[in-house]
Amino acid sequence: MTVSDNRTLRPPVGRFAPSPSGPLHFGSLVAAAGSYLDARSRGGRWLLRIEDVDTPRTVAGAADGIIATLARFGFEWDGDIVWQSRRTEAYAAALERLKAAGHAFPCACTRREMADSALTRDGSRRYPGTCRNGLPPGRSARAWRVRAEGVIAFDDAIQGLQREDLALDSGDYVVLRADGLFAYQLAVVVDDADAGVTHVVRGADLLDSTARQIHLQHLLGFPQPDYAHLPVATNAAGEKLSKQTLARAVDEHPPAAALVTALRFLGQTPPAGLDHATLAEVWAWALHHWRLAAVPRRRQAPAIDID
Repeated sequence: MTVSDNRTLRPPVGRFAPSPSGPLHFGSLVAAAGSYLDARSRGGRWLLRIEDVDTPRTVAGAADGIIATLARFGFEWDGDIVWQSRRTEAYAAALERLKAAGHAFPCACTRREMADSALTRDGSRRYPGTCRNGLPPGRSARAWRVRAEGVIAFDDAIQGLQREDLALDSGDYVVLRADGLFAYQLAVVVDDADAGVTHVVRGADLLDSTARQIHLQHLLGFPQPDYAHLPVATNAAGEKLSKQTLARAVDEHPPAAALVTALRFLGQTPPAGLDHATLAEVWAWALHHWRLAAVPRRRQAPAIDID
């Protein structure tokens, strides 16, 4: 399935969807600013969603901290904040549709049983198809998977043409986990469709998930958003900035200076001295001069030191 880029044909609805696993860091600010500017610079709407469906990774108080930081940095979102943890009925309904159409099947396999399987693009283990045609005798379902079939191709506005053979590059993927939680792939597809999101601007660490999400959109009859995957900010060791790599909270820095640094990381050219301007002046300049075409066409880049 090949889909062309329709960025100029639809009014933009963008979104930022952080996981509340810790405070916002520079990489988070880059993703938020890129999605915000892409939507707002074209008169579009920008939504905020808290992706807390993966409850074991959720840190108490992190979501409130993220919301407060975004407000402090001048981000303004449209409508109410969406919380994935409150949308399990929508995910369950989507799964039932997949089951009814024969696209999803129960799986009894454990991680240990898949330990020798080949790796997929995103580093996970490719499912060997053990339960694809029915559960083995004496085994019960632990999870539900979607049959990965066909080739997905899409034109990413930053990373260019992407092509993935689902069976070879991903394998049958989980939509309901063994712990009873809905998988990210299903939740994000349902959320974007229900919110009417037309343009997904996010970090390139999620680029390898996109083909599976487009596959689910096709199976569920949802419209496909346009995608633009920003370079991921890395530390000196080349690791993605995250809580695990001890990335500093962006809230430790003056908002205007941090935002200007994020703009430079995104290939924009703010004038000298803008980091000493007011936050409102920085946003005004950014909205007027934003160019998605200037964003570096690479998957990752070293973070710029805000200090």
